[in-house]
Amino acid sequence: MLLCDIGNTSYHFLDGAKDYKKSVTTFKPQSVEEEIFYICVNPEVTKILKHQKNWINLAKFVDMKNYYETMGIDRIFACEAVENAVIVDAGSAITVDVVKEGVFEGGFIYPGVKAMQETYANISSRLDYSFNFECDLDIMPKNSQDAISYGFVKTLYSEVISHNMNVVLTGGDADKLKKIFKEAKIEKELIFAGMKKIIKKAKIC
Repeated sequence: MLLCDIGNTSYHFLDGAKDYKKSVTTFKPQSVEEEIFYICVNPEVTKILKHQKNWINLAKFVDMKNYYETMGIDRIFACEAVENAVIVDAGSAITVDVVKEGVFEGGFIYPGVKAMQETYANISSRLDYSFNFECDLDIMPKNSQDAISYGFVKTLYSEVISHNMNVVLTGGDADKLKKIFKEAKIEKELIFAGMKKIIKKAKIC
């Protein structure tokens, strides 16, 4: 079974246990003849794939009444993968979603690590630091690097743990956030797990 999670810059494939990426600008979906189950956040790619009969959009098999209209399909499929957890997807933005008994309870969007670091640097060159993800969140900082790190991390940390649930980390910066959420589980293929669950539920494979 071939799965594909399509973002703004790449096609992310999972073929059995093997995953790989292809650039949105150079990859030709017409070059694949086998059946592919996909989700896509890229509107231009979605238009192209509508004409490819072997590309099956899994979004149409999700009960969307459980979510809000403008919610990203990648977030929705991550939520579909879990029963009880706070999902922290650390990418260009950090999305936090709460799922209880398999039902999406709500979530919020936070600036991503790179975006927030650039924000501080744009305020002043004296704030141009990388974040210290090992700063002590129980002690008020006394140096600039820890001060911006604390400001960024403490709010996120406090909100996530306030739900008293298991935390699942995914996305490119999951390893960095693992230093904060020490008990969290990293699930790099969380969206693919959601896709497999929908395929099984819908009995389409």
